[in-house]
This record gives sequence, C-alpha cells and structure tokens, in this order.
Amino acid sequence: MDRRKTWRNQEEQLVARWNAATERFRAAHAGQLAAEVAAASAELETLRRQIARYKSEFNTGKRY
Repeated sequence: MDRRKTWRNQEEQLVARWNAATERFRAAHAGQLAAEVAAASAELETLRRQIARYKSEFNTGKRY
C-alpha cells in the first residue's frame, strides 16, 4: 500500500509541474520572448517523457 501512496504522490507532483509549465509556456507566448518559449517547450517535452514513462510502467504492470 505504501508504494501506491508514493506513486500517487509522484503523479500529483507531475500534474502540478505540468500545469505550472503550461502556464509558463502560455505566458512566454503572450510575451513573444523566444528564449522563454524555447525553455518552456523544453520543459514540456521533459514532462511528456516522464508521463510516457509512468504510462509505460502502468501498462506493463510495474505500477499499481
């Protein structure tokens, strides 16, 4: 049961990071600052990979 709680916390943190990153991405686009847009895009890509990793672990039975 402790692993499930840990996994749930990881997923909640990932969702919070995703929401914060999308807000930074929107703000960067609104300001049209190329460096900030690139940084925000890179962060979103990193989070996409993390989501894919969690999804893969779930699908192979390593999570839950």
